[in-house]
Amino acid sequence: MYANVAKVLMQAMGKETTARGAFLPAQMLPAAQALRDAVARSEVRQPVEEEEAEEEGKKKEPVVALRQRAWPLIDMLERTAKAGPDANIVWEAAAPF
Repeated sequence: MYANVAKVLMQAMGKETTARGAFLPAQMLPAAQALRDAVARSEVRQPVEEEEAEEEGKKKEPVVALRQRAWPLIDMLERTAKAGPDANIVWEAAAPF
């Protein structure tokens, strides 16, 4: 995942944007819900931004929606949370944020 996308997702979950980190079992479901909430908020704003661009006669480049970027992480958080109390998610970035 690219660093700029990772930062957005991590901030939406209330996690620090560090090069290394982990989700413990107790953190996974709340983090998944925080991402779902962020997706919902972004989808409310998106139609308004598209209408404004049309009114100004600007052609907007296609953008990968937050929903598309967040879904794999939401899925991983929820499935790992169901795996049991010993399941953790750990990451390390190849380059510093």
